[in-house]
Amino acid sequence: MKRHPQILDRKHTALLIVDVQEKINAVMMHGNLVVDSILKLIKACQTLNVAIFITEQYPKGLGPTEPKILQALQGQSPLQKMTFSCCGSQEFLEKINGQNIKQVIVTGIESHVCVQQTALDLLVQEIQVHIPKDAVSSRKELDYQTALERMSNAGVVLTSVEALLFELLQEAGTPEFKEVVKLIN
Repeated sequence: MKRHPQILDRKHTALLIVDVQEKINAVMMHGNLVVDSILKLIKACQTLNVAIFITEQYPKGLGPTEPKILQALQGQSPLQKMTFSCCGSQEFLEKINGQNIKQVIVTGIESHVCVQQTALDLLVQEIQVHIPKDAVSSRKELDYQTALERMSNAGVVLTSVEALLFELLQEAGTPEFKEVVKLIN
């Protein structure tokens, strides 16, 4: 079956969790929703063997990643960075390119800073970007909305966690479907 090119193909998709660190997440709009949404995506990606990447922005100042996220990642260490865009890290770009990733689900904080710069830079790398609106945030509503509008205008696919889960699944009735559908509430 021929599929629309914006539908995720899990063989070439990765999840990127950008800078969901305790100190900064504490001041985000809907910080708990973002963490819960990212946890669903982590569990689904683990079930479906989708690559997962995680970053921390200046952890010395902003602290470690939210403990629930680190626990769900079962020991995976965040890539530490100083640039706002994850693409400023050569290590990150090498990992993405080394795994033949063509689509990236970008989650995290802040929408108008690290998430937006990463999304725009991934587009330049000819990688399709999907942003679940319920898995990104900013401190202010204006910054959040402006970032979503700007990214959409640049070619980013705006979506939701639930929509992404069904795209990654592609069909019902499989053992993976039975596991992932439990995450939807």
